[in-house]
Amino acid sequence: MAGVNVVVTEDESFERSIKRFRTRVQKAGILKEAKQRRYYDKPSVKRKKKALAARKRWLRRMNKARARRA
Repeated sequence: MAGVNVVVTEDESFERSIKRFRTRVQKAGILKEAKQRRYYDKPSVKRKKKALAARKRWLRRMNKARARRA
């Protein structure tokens, strides 16, 4: 996991630097990975979750395509 560095200049506010830090952490996916590693999932459970997510994405795309046609 890569670290996130934020260099704070003297004229920058604390709130602004915290906001930059949060966005970089979110883009790096650190919090998402930490939440996933909180509990152990068996490989079969991981496959089921992955298939369910793929099905949800597919259904969303199909609904958008239907909405465009109508």
